[in-house]
Amino acid sequence: MSLIKELWAFLRARKKFWLWPIFIMMALLGALIVLAKGSAVAPFIYTLF
Repeated sequence: MSLIKELWAFLRARKKFWLWPIFIMMALLGALIVLAKGSAVAPFIYTLF
């Protein structure tokens, strides 16, 4: 949780709010990879692509 707080402080201090969509997309793709690795959800994820 401290990483998120430090990231927020950095982005707020340097006015880099345009980086948030990049971080959000990276987190979503990471979650998608984790779910597709070996779960029951994997066949449904593969049909999306």
